[in-house]
Amino acid sequence: MDFTFSEEQQAAAEAAAGVFADVAPDGVPSPADTTGAVADDFDRALWARLAEADLLSLLLDEAYGGAGLDAIALCLVLRESAKVLARVPLLESSAAAATVQAYGGEELRSALLTRAGRGDLVLTVAAHGRTGHDPAELAVTARRDGDRWVLDGVQTAVPWAHNADLVVVPAHTDAGLTVLALVAPDREGVVLAEQISTTGERLGELRLESVPIARVDVIDAEGAWEWLRDLLTAGTCALALGLGTAVLRMTGEYTSRREQFGFPVATFQAVAVQAADRYIDLRAMEATLWQAAWRISSGASGTLPAAADLAVAKIWAAEGVRRVVQTAQHLHGGFGADTEYPLHRYHAWAKHLELSLGPATAHEEALGDLLAAHPLG
Repeated sequence: MDFTFSEEQQAAAEAAAGVFADVAPDGVPSPADTTGAVADDFDRALWARLAEADLLSLLLDEAYGGAGLDAIALCLVLRESAKVLARVPLLESSAAAATVQAYGGEELRSALLTRAGRGDLVLTVAAHGRTGHDPAELAVTARRDGDRWVLDGVQTAVPWAHNADLVVVPAHTDAGLTVLALVAPDREGVVLAEQISTTGERLGELRLESVPIARVDVIDAEGAWEWLRDLLTAGTCALALGLGTAVLRMTGEYTSRREQFGFPVATFQAVAVQAADRYIDLRAMEATLWQAAWRISSGASGTLPAAADLAVAKIWAAEGVRRVVQTAQHLHGGFGADTEYPLHRYHAWAKHLELSLGPATAHEEALGDLLAAHPLG
């Protein structure tokens, strides 16, 4: 496999590293020190800098002010963002805009995409269903009523729901079709309740009670939801990889400074072996991520559908990032639990990413179903 990145992809990653260089992971109160949200809004100043660097429009065509890049470029940028725990809806807004571009009507694309690429319009996605364990598209029903659609149902754990301008909501029809409706959180019939993630960020329980949606704001093209869900999954894996990379680096620096019996603990065999195991986890997370992102970007066929590559990537991301932060906590000793040291924040974010869009066990089950439906031999 050749995972050499193009010049454009590398340029996007370098630009992102520059933008995120000054971001402090502890820029908001620790989730360990507050019972509520760590902040009422995402980092708007950082959002503006991302817009100025043209990093909010990576996946958009030039007609909408974008760079016309692919999922790999987005994942490279997301990896950089997670290294500093950047508090921005970069994944959700980028994935939603890309889906509108690929599957939405011309009127919808004209109304949203240029504004989204400039950062003037913030999008998010309701992708966790009613409980976080059921398919998101089954949590909401959509029925036609004249020239509009009417939505009923509940979506839980919607990221940035209290601050986004529009939420992309998957819903199912009586005919078994999945549609994507763009819903304003302040629309009549929408009830938004606050939920708090392990990261301390605000999530939203989105309750829809006979919410009317204009036909132009609904995407009913076949495959739109599956493509959006795949892109979100790949992006979540990229976030896990970036977080794990930062944590392992942090652990290496700490164990190189910390001495016992007159020697750095990094020179002890037990410490080195554990760190090496976690390095292997990161390399596996990286390889499976780029394979999945390449399948999304290229549309290349394979023995198994692209969903299988995404399932493998999410299994490694969920299990790998959990092992990385657990080992980091162990090798830091009591210092890792100090709320004045950022490691505990990374642990909280890792738990959120591990469970987002399904834990490893859910994707193992999905992979098993795919293997059963597409026998390899």
